[in-house]
Amino acid sequence: MQSCIVIGGGIIGGLTALNLLQQGVSVTLLERQEFGRESSWAGGGIVSPLYPWRYPAAISALAYWSQGFYPQLAQELFAATGLDPEVSSTGLLWLDHAESEQALAWAQAQQQPLDQLSATQVYQRVPQLAPGFTQALWQADLGNVRNPRLLAALKARLLQFADFSLHEHTPVLGLQQANGRVCGVQSAEGEILADAVVLAAGAWSGDLLAQAGWQLPVQPVKGQMLLYKAAPGWLSTMVLYQGRYAIPRRDGHILVGSTLEYAGYDKTTTAEAAISLEASAARLLPDLAEQRPVMQWAGLRPGSTDGIPAIGAVDQLPGLWLNTGHFRNGLVLAPAACRLLVDLMLQQPPIIAPEPYAAARQLQPL
Repeated sequence: MQSCIVIGGGIIGGLTALNLLQQGVSVTLLERQEFGRESSWAGGGIVSPLYPWRYPAAISALAYWSQGFYPQLAQELFAATGLDPEVSSTGLLWLDHAESEQALAWAQAQQQPLDQLSATQVYQRVPQLAPGFTQALWQADLGNVRNPRLLAALKARLLQFADFSLHEHTPVLGLQQANGRVCGVQSAEGEILADAVVLAAGAWSGDLLAQAGWQLPVQPVKGQMLLYKAAPGWLSTMVLYQGRYAIPRRDGHILVGSTLEYAGYDKTTTAEAAISLEASAARLLPDLAEQRPVMQWAGLRPGSTDGIPAIGAVDQLPGLWLNTGHFRNGLVLAPAACRLLVDLMLQQPPIIAPEPYAAARQLQPL
């Protein structure tokens, strides 16, 4: 394979392109809007599923590999571009969680460093917490990445390759086929041909496959977030309670999220979500109740039936490959998902067993 078209300029499309370029493949990336400004930009950047013990082994395998790789990825991007993705190992506290026994059993079986803390230990670690929490689960090695900076660094790195071409504000209108194979795309700029096409368009992936006669159960799921500003170091670790979290950044910004809304492609922010998120912020960290959020935004996750992404070849459309449907865990799973896809595309030994992610598992004819 000498050339590839990647559809989608989020973390999945961008890291797929980087892996291909590093293997000597020429890449053309098409993004319907601006690179890195959809779901990947909007998320919180926790490098873990919110409740990892609830997920199947297929998610865990991708998550473990990615967690180990993120510090190296950040260092490589920083060295190449001067832009720091800010991967920070802050640790994560799950406060008063009803599934503590299940989580601890999972951690022992998976050899994960999950501990249970008493109330005294919790407040010693995060004295800013609201009163009344009685215990917590704690994993010290979990981190977060400042995803807008990660995407900026990734874009800058891609543009350093002579055999990379980025087409922003260029919707893909359809797949180009010849001799029984997908050989390119029809875009707003005209026909573009390549040896292979990777569909990594997030929530929009199903729409393009539907035009080719196939149904992929990927749909947009809106999430809204709030941003607060505190002094650097005021909150030292991530905290999570009843599905809502606070994530500290190095400069003192604190992200609070997020909602889970099935509203089609509507990305507008709402007062109802703001009120709900502000209440969650105050329930976790009362000092935030005295502040007004400095920003509110929304993004569209690529929701899928079981959260397991489709990664691999589309046997029904030779020449087309999928890397989509990561739902809430696109940033979490991206390094492993993209490496796995490129391993398969170039017929290299895969980093993990690829069978759970086979596209045929999810595709249905229309």
